[in-house]
Amino acid sequence: MTRAMKLENDCACSVKKISSSDFYFAASIKKRSKVNINLCWQCYTCTTGCPFSDLMDIMPNQVIRSIQLGGKKSLLESSTIWLCVGCNACTSECPMGIDIPSVMSALRETAIKEKVKIASDDIYTFHKEFLNSVKKHGRAYKIGIMLSYKLKKLDLFRDGKVGLKMLAKHKLNILPSKIKNIHDFKKLFV
Repeated sequence: MTRAMKLENDCACSVKKISSSDFYFAASIKKRSKVNINLCWQCYTCTTGCPFSDLMDIMPNQVIRSIQLGGKKSLLESSTIWLCVGCNACTSECPMGIDIPSVMSALRETAIKEKVKIASDDIYTFHKEFLNSVKKHGRAYKIGIMLSYKLKKLDLFRDGKVGLKMLAKHKLNILPSKIKNIHDFKKLFV
């Protein structure tokens, strides 16, 4: 066997075969997020701009690449999709304007729909409480989110000092504010 044939054989063995189910996964995330992930250049700008990337097990640029290659299982089981707070730092830095928070949201929705074991129960509990608050008020009611979360976790007092400091600095509203036309807004939560 010639050296070129051996090299070609070694490369062929290390290349992941992409199945039709992998393409279906990429297409479903693209459809759910309404984001063309194929525009990504893998320039790493999203990862360098993300304030939480040091906590993630899969970097934002790797999330996009994994979707392109059909890495469904590893993505849906990762903590990264739950750690993204949707701050849009990645999108504002991206030269292609890829809306990574929408992609992360689509991955979370898919994980929930497919009953994938969530990387952390705490993250999922907080996520549900956040969405419940937005559904109820049209925006996040921080005190309500934290109280609901703390009651579910039976951990009311651990962060009490931080909460009091935030109240003193007027970072938290005692009462929730609601958006106008809350009934129309609730229709988004089907």
